[in-house]
Amino acid sequence: MLNIRVQTEFKEPSHTGWRHRIYEVVFEAETTAGRIFDITLTTLILLSVIAVFAESVKWIRDLFGRELLAAEWAFTLLFTVEYVLRMISVRRPLRYALSFYGLVDLLAIIPTYISLFVPGTQYLLVIRVLRLLRIFRVLKLTAYISEGRVISTALRASREKITVFLVAVITIVTVVGSLMYVVEGEKHGFTDIPTSIYWAIVTLTTVGYGDLSPQTPLGKFLASIVMIMGYGIIAVPTGIVTAELARAAKPASTHVCPECHAEGHDLDAVHCKYCGHLL
Repeated sequence: MLNIRVQTEFKEPSHTGWRHRIYEVVFEAETTAGRIFDITLTTLILLSVIAVFAESVKWIRDLFGRELLAAEWAFTLLFTVEYVLRMISVRRPLRYALSFYGLVDLLAIIPTYISLFVPGTQYLLVIRVLRLLRIFRVLKLTAYISEGRVISTALRASREKITVFLVAVITIVTVVGSLMYVVEGEKHGFTDIPTSIYWAIVTLTTVGYGDLSPQTPLGKFLASIVMIMGYGIIAVPTGIVTAELARAAKPASTHVCPECHAEGHDLDAVHCKYCGHLL
């Protein structure tokens, strides 16, 4: 009897009835309704971003200012309704609100409301383009989801090596910048050590703006060494990340955990690998 009760409690869904139906539509792309909802949402996001871009162009704003403002409020109201539906359909609204997509969804609507009090903030609505990340799940591009997971895994595995590399680069540009300040001096544009470090960063990364350049033979020799070092240094992080990428490739599904809202599960996964909830 105890086993039956435990089994029943374990299989009980996180939410039932109308909340469960809303959840399937707004979070899942496996059903027809969910797929239509997400494709419609993606289209609205694209149109809203185009409207924001258009409003920033003066002659378009002068001709169609009222129409663009009306469209922006229409998009914002629709996205507000969508955000509310997501919040009421999940079991733990706060966890969703603090997740990556939850924060992006919130940031996609609040600039319009803030613009009522602080003019100009509506241009921050271009953050809506981040919501297009959902298109990978919507169109079932599981290969891209898998590759995205591989890249994030590789970057996490590389962070200690990359940190050491960045510390080494910062040390090099600090030393070189200080030397250039001593060698070239203020009369050649190296007015202080921070400015000289800026020159070292621009030169080491092979950007070469040309606003500062050494004039003395010793300064040119030092600059030549920094340029040659730059080519070798650029290859280091590439090699580190590439080595980690080779270890991490594994397919992922489009299922979203109804409990913790995590994605990137294995194709044959039955339970969430982060919280253990039934998918």
